[in-house]
Amino acid sequence: MRLRDRVAIVTGSSMGIGEAIAWAYAREGARVVVHSRAAERADRVARALAEGGHEAIAVAGDVRERAAAERLVDAARERWGRLDILVNNAGTSMIGPSETLAEEGWRLTIDTNLTGAFFCAQAAARVMIPQRRGVIVNISSILGEVGLPRRAAYCASKHGLIGLTKVLGTEWARHGIRVVSLDPAYIKTPMDERDQGTGDYTSADIERRTPLGRFGTVEEVARVAVFLASDDASYITGSCVTADGGWVAYGGW
Repeated sequence: MRLRDRVAIVTGSSMGIGEAIAWAYAREGARVVVHSRAAERADRVARALAEGGHEAIAVAGDVRERAAAERLVDAARERWGRLDILVNNAGTSMIGPSETLAEEGWRLTIDTNLTGAFFCAQAAARVMIPQRRGVIVNISSILGEVGLPRRAAYCASKHGLIGLTKVLGTEWARHGIRVVSLDPAYIKTPMDERDQGTGDYTSADIERRTPLGRFGTVEEVARVAVFLASDDASYITGSCVTADGGWVAYGGW
């Protein structure tokens, strides 16, 4: 029970990696704020957690709006009186030729993946700083470390999120707050299935390119997220932890 009695917000936790992290945190003893843009999706996961004997509440909102980030933090504080962990997982992908990428698509991606994470981190820090303790885990991507054609907005947002991690990690360390980036490679999620429909890759392409020869699972990412939020990672801040099956290390074809 490495997260016993700690209060965690996991944005974008109604499916995929975020939902897996919410469950992993709850099993380690955390009280979880489940989040989605759609209230019914957040409610579904929160109810399932409660039925499993865990403490959870649901909060809906669009993280691109500062008020939504503040509602998440306020909900945690009103229910449990504190906030110990924030996972900035809410995100979107965007695939298409850079020369025809619409302004709307650019802004949606940057505002969701980067601006939203900053708004949530700001709101969380206002609670964590007086506590002299807290952890913020930013879910970036291997595409925050490398580039890939037709992902201009996505790569820019994830590179920016890693930069934000470094700044906040060093700035808030004196307040006892750790900020880390968790960078997964290709993970089997609904987002990946959607991307394959609009992108230029197949499952076989990913399996061939990944040194471990397979996609990662949401459970594997969630286990790393548990470690990073726990006291086992007490000397890690401002860093990137890559969970990618060897993708970034491999420079071959």
